[in-house]
Amino acid sequence: MGKTAGKTPSQRQLRVAEEIRHALVNIFQRGELRDPQLANISVTVSEVRISPDLKKAVAFVTPLGGGDAEPLITAMGRATPFIRHRLGQELTLKFVPTISFQADHSFDYAERISGVLRSAVSGSKR
Repeated sequence: MGKTAGKTPSQRQLRVAEEIRHALVNIFQRGELRDPQLANISVTVSEVRISPDLKKAVAFVTPLGGGDAEPLITAMGRATPFIRHRLGQELTLKFVPTISFQADHSFDYAERISGVLRSAVSGSKR
């Protein structure tokens, strides 16, 4: 999100981002997306980051239970106009931000760290 990469988000940004995250979760839970690649896939929306001007949002998503997120991201890209339209209906914002989707790799990273810690603990017990 540009110039503010090192800055802490404002309370307003955090509130709007969380509102968008909840709306996305609701849209995905109701199964409103008609894309065949998104049918029968549960999606975890772990975080939404929004620009200071509230015009651009990035949603970090991953398939529930893990797996390859790239097909999910591609399908979400195709569904973005519909998702943005639904966000406009659900949110109480003056303007609906443009939204993009990125794979959330934090769960994979946490699993790798956990594995390293488990192997270190089991290795020290010998």
